[in-house]
Parts: sequence; structure tokens; C-alpha cells
Amino acid sequence: MPCSFALVDRTQSFIQRTGFLLGLGLATMLMVVATHGYAQFGAPSPGTPVHDSSSLKPPAGARVAIVEFADMECPMCGKTNPNLKAAAATYHIPWVRHDFPLPMHAWSFTAAVNARWFDANKGKAYGDEYRDEVFANQASLGNNPDLLRQFTEKFAKDHGIKLPFAMDPEGKLAADVTADYALGQRVGIEHTPTIFIVTANSKGAPFIEVQHPDEDLYRIIDQAIADTRGPKTAPTTAPAKKPVAKKIAGKPASKPTATSVVTTAVATVAAPGQP
Repeated sequence: MPCSFALVDRTQSFIQRTGFLLGLGLATMLMVVATHGYAQFGAPSPGTPVHDSSSLKPPAGARVAIVEFADMECPMCGKTNPNLKAAAATYHIPWVRHDFPLPMHAWSFTAAVNARWFDANKGKAYGDEYRDEVFANQASLGNNPDLLRQFTEKFAKDHGIKLPFAMDPEGKLAADVTADYALGQRVGIEHTPTIFIVTANSKGAPFIEVQHPDEDLYRIIDQAIADTRGPKTAPTTAPAKKPVAKKIAGKPASKPTATSVVTTAVATVAAPGQP
């Protein structure tokens, strides 16, 4: 299930309604669940209440794109990641990945910073590969930042990359991750992953949230592509040439030329036996 604060918020309202002691007991139980289950709270919301949709649009030149807000330590994000990667490759559409590291996760923020270091210093392809590998190896990393550090060092070594002593000494990459998180808050993100299929110049909705990626991802992309197709136009062909009618009957006799008149006269005079 997605990582979210939804059940925590509902618990606070429940405390106000039913009393401190009962609410405290429930809150304690949730803390235990968070410790042992990596804070996988509640079921998906019925839909993200989007407050600011200005960022929910495809990159320039694209008609359809996938926009995702993810936490690299979120198990559901890890499960969904291969589906999104395959869909982007199948449809040849952009996949815009936003960082939304939740504070209850021990190393998700650091992983986001690491990925951006690979983006900036070795190219976006390396950064995306690092993200994919982290998602694929979540189970072995647990909730331990030291294991993430060891994983990152091995990833760099396997790719012939020398890591610096400090990957973000001035905090610029961390500021970028924080800015992405703030963007998610402005949009209204409540859980990870939150996935939208966004469109440009669509006859339908400009964006649709994919709440069940395993079931709905490809169907929604198909619909988005159909909604952004231009109107069909009839093929243009050159007009057929009208055949030239040939006049057979009643064709006027051609006028005799001067040459034919002279020839006839000469023949008449020279013919023997004529008076």
C-alpha cells in the first residue's frame, strides 16, 4: 500500500472526538506498525485533491507524459517502478520523476540526493539507473542508511565512477530535493507513489491520476494518446483529367491547301488524251 500520512491525520481527528486515552492507545499502536512496517499507513485515498496543477503538464514537445512523485524507500514505489519504466519505453513518452521523500524514512532523502549527484555529474541515464537499482534492492537495504552508503559505493565502483568525499558539500542537491518536495505539497500530494498521466492540447482531461497502476496504467495512457490526436483529414488527390471527346461523325472536311490546288491543276493539263 502507498506510503502516506492519511491515517495519521485521521487519528488526530479521532483523538479529538473520542478522548485522549483511547486516542493515545491507537497512536501508540500506529507507531509500532510504523517501526516494523516502514510506515506503510492506510489505503490509497480516493484521489489526490490537486490544489496547483501548473506542473502537471508534459515537457515541451510532448503530447503525453508520466508524472510521478515517489519516495525511494517506499515499497509500493519500488513495486510500481518497473511498470512505469516499461510503459514509458513502450509508448515512447517522457517519464518525469519528482522526489517526495517522506520524513519517516531513514535514507530516502539521502538516496534522492545521491541520484541527483549522478544526474549532474555523470548524466541522467546514470541517475535513473541508480534510482531503478535502489528500488530493486529495497529489501536488502532495510531502513539502514549505512547499507545505502555501501550500496551507492558499489554502484559507483561497478560503473567505474569515483565518488567524492562529500557528494553535496554545499547542500545544492539537498535544496533541489527539498524544492521538489515543496512542489509536491503545492500540488496536494498525500502519499507515494502518486502518478499522473498528463496531456497537452487534449480533448479530454489535462491530467488523470493512476490510482491502480497494475490495472489502469496502460488503459489511461491509451486514452490520453487518443484524446491528443488531431482530427483526421481526408487524403487530398489531384482532380481527374476530363477525357477529350473525339468527333467522328460529321467531321468537317479540311480546306485544301495551296499546294494541293497547284498539283491538281498540273495533273489536269499534263494528262494525255485530254482536249
